[in-house]
Formats: sequence, C-alpha cells, structure tokens
Amino acid sequence: MITIKEVQTKSHLSSFIKFPDKIYAGNKFRVPQLHTYERSILSSGKNPAFEFCEAKLWLAYKDDKIAGRIAGIINKKANEVRKEKMARFGWIDFIDDTEVSGALIKTVEEWGRQKGMDKVQGPMGFSDMDLEGMLVEGFNEVGTQAVLYNYSYYPVHLEEHGYRKDADWLQFEIKVPAKVPEKIKRVSEIVQKKYHLKPLKVKNSKELLPYAKKMFDTLNQSFKDLYGFVALTEKQVDFYIKQYFSMINPAFVCFVIDANDQVAGFGISFASLSQAMIKAKGKLFPIGFIHLLLAMRKNDKVDMLLQGVRPEYQNKGVPAIFFTEMMQAYIDSGIKTAISSHALETNKSAFLMFIDFEHRQHLRRRSYAKALSTS
Repeated sequence: MITIKEVQTKSHLSSFIKFPDKIYAGNKFRVPQLHTYERSILSSGKNPAFEFCEAKLWLAYKDDKIAGRIAGIINKKANEVRKEKMARFGWIDFIDDTEVSGALIKTVEEWGRQKGMDKVQGPMGFSDMDLEGMLVEGFNEVGTQAVLYNYSYYPVHLEEHGYRKDADWLQFEIKVPAKVPEKIKRVSEIVQKKYHLKPLKVKNSKELLPYAKKMFDTLNQSFKDLYGFVALTEKQVDFYIKQYFSMINPAFVCFVIDANDQVAGFGISFASLSQAMIKAKGKLFPIGFIHLLLAMRKNDKVDMLLQGVRPEYQNKGVPAIFFTEMMQAYIDSGIKTAISSHALETNKSAFLMFIDFEHRQHLRRRSYAKALSTS
C-alpha cells in the first residue's frame, strides 16, 4: 500500500532532503547536493522565490518506509509572463515501482487542478537557477553539481504516466587544448576592437563584486526568451551572489565590459566539485568541507556553469572573448577537461564555440509535460 504524506515538519523536511542519498548509496555517477543548500532552497523563510511561488512537498511511503519524494511548484510570475496555468514538479525521486511514482505524480496533478492549473511540467525548480531536467542519456557519466542525476528507470516511469518530451538540454565534455586556437584569439581581438569591449581583469573575487549585479542583469536579458526562464528579482540576485561569489576563482571567470562599464557578456566556471561532493555525501561536516576545499585548490576539470551575452551584442562574436580568456586560464592551471553548461538543444548558437575544440555530447536531460484533464 502506498501512502502520501505532505512535508510539514523539520523532521519531514530532513527526510525529504536525505531520501535520495539512500537510493543512490554507492552510485559513482550521482553528484549529491549539499543538504544545507537544499534546505535553504526549500525553506520559504530563506528562498526569495517564495515571494511569487507556491510550493508543497510530499513523501511517498510503502510498507511504512519512505519510497519516494516530490515537490509541486506554481511559479505565479512565470505563469503571468507566459499567460499559462502551469504547475511544476521537481525534487522527484522514487524506487523502481510504478505505483510509487504514479502516486507522487498524481498528487502533484491533483494539487495543480485544485489550484486551477491546466498543465504540469518538470522536473523544474522555482527558477532557472535550480536543478532541472531529467537525465535521459548519459547514465554512466559523472554529472556536475549544477545538474540532476537519476536512474534510467525514471523517464520510463514518467512516460508510462502520460508525460511527453517538452524540451531537452545538452551538455558537452570539452578537451582543453595545449594552446588556445588562433582562430578564436583572432575573433576575440577583432570583436574587442570593433565594439569597444574588453575582458575585465581582476586579482580576486572581491573585485568582481561591483559587477555582480550587472552580470545578473545581463543574464536576465540574455535568458529572457529561453524555455522555463523568468527574470530573477533583486532579492534572488542578492541570494545567489551571497551563495556563490565567495567561492569564485576569478581566473575561471570572465566578464566582458563595454564602453559604458556594463557587462556585455560573461562566462563563469568553477573547479569541478563533482568527486568532492560524492565524497562529502551532501554534508559539509565533519570532513565534507575538506573535500570541497581540496577540489577548489587542485583539480584538472572545470564546470562551465553559466554564459550569457546581452541581446544587443548577440551574434557578434562576444563569446570568443570570454572563451579565449577562460581557456587560457584553464591551460595555465593545468586543467584537462571542461564540462559545458546545459543548454537547450534548440539553442544552436550555444554550441558553436565547441567546434574548434575536441568535444563530445555526453549528457541529455529532458523536461516533460502533460495536460491536466478537467475531470
């Protein structure tokens, strides 16, 4: 017998956050999220997205043991912008039992109907900065800290429950060359001269802070038409700056500045924390933080987490500037491999820069959708 219970206590929330650690115990491909970060994202008192989002969390029990989890989210701001009545599901994990997955999905669907929604999509988070997309290719590849991992039976279950592909994101593994290709360096020089642009040179992360909000403004503008994206609020921007900017290695970041001291484009990458997060098992203490510190200091892999270009500078070669700077930094730091950010398969321009490097597409994630019946 399957029982669904809403998460209403701190103890239930802890069980919700820790459940995937049980079903993925010993899995060498899943990169677990830090429990403290998950708790902040799922807590209305900490995550500013709750100002315009409504959410509920549920746990599924089978034989009195937790067998699955799911979050239901209604992003009112996104629905208003897109003139939709869309519910989202996220944080979905379950044992290989279609009764369990079906009970979880039906719970979100019924909640969505009660709220007047006519469609469900997911896995999605509160915003585009949260983990999104269900893995459908690359189950034997190590992911990054910025994306979801799941077993191969997950998408099979979703399709059995009537969900169909809505959008796909792709990721690429890129081999860092011995030197930056001359073609990219040449394009970078031409674009800088033609449009009066320059890469911002800084010595430490503090010198990036005055440009942080400008970077997020560029992100909001460059992502505004992408699937599932809704512009981040000022409070959300402050939240993410606090979360991430203290960890940034400025050598792996490039802001492209225009003549008005605005951020025309940017590339942000981090030393890969994948293996460190696997060792930490979602916990900073007692020794999890040591694995993370070591990974940030010595690594041969980076994750290219975010790139963006302001609309007025798009299709003008601006990515060549930040790719040139970042690739040189990788070479100087002994980095051998870079993992691209996940990009929509329809966003062909996002993949153009990889042509000049040895690369392979190794991961694919999918957002599913289903119309809700009125009955």
